[in-house]
Amino acid sequence: MPITVILGSQWGDEGKGKLTDILAPEAQLCARAAGGHNAGHSIVANGVSYSFHLLPSGLINPNCINFIGSGVVFHVPSFFKELQQLEEKGLTTVHDRIFVSDRVHIDLDLHVAADGLEEAELGANRIGTTLKGIGTTYSAKAARRGIRLAEVFHPELFETKLRRLANGYRQRYGDLFVYDVEEELARFKEYREKLAKYTVDGVTFMRSAQESNKNIVVEGANALMLDIDYGSYPFVTSSNTTLAGILGGLALNPKNVTDIIGVVKAYTTRVGQGAFKTEETGEVGNKLQEIGREWGTTTGRRRRCGWLDLVVVNYSTAINFYTALNLTKLDVLDTFETIKVAVAYKVDGQELKSYPADLDILDRAEVVYHEMPGWQEPTTNAKTFEELPARAREYVEYIEKYVGVKVRWIGTGPDREAMITRD
Repeated sequence: MPITVILGSQWGDEGKGKLTDILAPEAQLCARAAGGHNAGHSIVANGVSYSFHLLPSGLINPNCINFIGSGVVFHVPSFFKELQQLEEKGLTTVHDRIFVSDRVHIDLDLHVAADGLEEAELGANRIGTTLKGIGTTYSAKAARRGIRLAEVFHPELFETKLRRLANGYRQRYGDLFVYDVEEELARFKEYREKLAKYTVDGVTFMRSAQESNKNIVVEGANALMLDIDYGSYPFVTSSNTTLAGILGGLALNPKNVTDIIGVVKAYTTRVGQGAFKTEETGEVGNKLQEIGREWGTTTGRRRRCGWLDLVVVNYSTAINFYTALNLTKLDVLDTFETIKVAVAYKVDGQELKSYPADLDILDRAEVVYHEMPGWQEPTTNAKTFEELPARAREYVEYIEKYVGVKVRWIGTGPDREAMITRD
């Protein structure tokens, strides 16, 4: 029973969806465990570009069943909109190959409205959320006020809980809270019947999948450095994006996990606020942004860009225990004369042992870089590791040696075919 888990090792946007798509033809089940429609994967397959947000990207494979696990926060309008968009792009039977755990918490328009108000309240200290209600839905869940999918099918209970949530926000924000509870109730009257087809007991569903030895691929959302516990807090998402979050969000037997793949972009990007020690705001950052087309699938926001930070990747590895790495977007570095890699942080001359939790220490830390000559040759047409320029191979091998994990896949372009697989 192979279970392959694919996780982001930096601040997200590493290209996890492409590897999921490559592995999905062998998968019988592709699952999401946490996050919501704030995630974004762009995949080019058979000349068609697909964008995934809430849905698992295993839907591209017509033989793959897909599942949204209990740890996800579920925005119903986005779910139906995304299914429709996939149908319009020629994917068949998508409505028959997606199931949702009855334990997911519902991300309501009420949460979206509150998300914007919470960000405005923080002012200059705002987190930089996607304003999609993710954090406020998880907050309601943690405060035991959330609404789960199972409760949507009990109209009176659903209405009572929704009105209680709306009244709570009105008491806090007054007239600033612009939200029509009657409109939401009317929408869910229509959704209720439609959702029944997709809703399953998530625990029973996943237990059955594991006991029947299905080949399972799990698609992580966001990334380690956005994890609520281990990320660059408080500038993080509101869910557990780690291996632990995957196990809990899907009720997986940890003994059955065969591969934990960390996806690493060949440089570093992040969206929103928060520390970013290797960020380049000048010519280098602009060049990475333009060549790498670094703007969000979900939000369209331009990403901050900088050199690869192996302190972050090493820290990520210590938490997620990667068995292999997928290095993506190597081709973006093809024209750089010199390439820098962060290999340590120092404070007052002393090297830190790990990525610090203390923001003051992080702010004062100086980055120690290792410089390497660029290869200044195209990598896009390389089909094997040996076909890469010698200096590009050296770059990959340096990462492997530093992190202590094999780079098994190397992405050299946006297309599905632009991925080198190493034995």
